[in-house]
Amino acid sequence: MEKVRRLRAMSSLCRQQAAYNSMNKWKLLAEAEYWDHLADLELSSHFQQCNSLPTTQPQWLE
Repeated sequence: MEKVRRLRAMSSLCRQQAAYNSMNKWKLLAEAEYWDHLADLELSSHFQQCNSLPTTQPQWLE
């Protein structure tokens, strides 16, 4: 989850820079979208791994 947090921070930095840099605004916004996309992929991967772990029944159910 730390990786997702760092990717979102990169996206945020790009958006902040875009607000102050009109010459490169669209490039920076596109880069922010790229970082968001990577964060979404990482988050999706994390939950897929969590959901694929085998579950064991508690001993009291056996």
